[in-house]
Amino acid sequence: MNFDSVELRFYKNDENENLICEITYSFSDSSMIIIDRTFVNDDYRGQGIAAKLVKRVAEMAREENKKIIPRCPFPKGILERNSSLYADVMC
Repeated sequence: MNFDSVELRFYKNDENENLICEITYSFSDSSMIIIDRTFVNDDYRGQGIAAKLVKRVAEMAREENKKIIPRCPFPKGILERNSSLYADVMC
């Protein structure tokens, strides 16, 4: 799934421009990405979309040589449960 990126978020809309999912983030400094929030529309839950959003932020962190601080509980759980995949970007 490809996500659009605008205003410090990755998101996906459906064909009617309704929000399917999004993850918002900010930068604490030049080396940290803070994940502030994740959202998946009820109609799309249970499909692994939020995990894909976290993965996309991790890819960006790797590309920019940054670490992730997850303030939102969902991405924090994803990163911790999959620490072998995300150890290089975890703070």
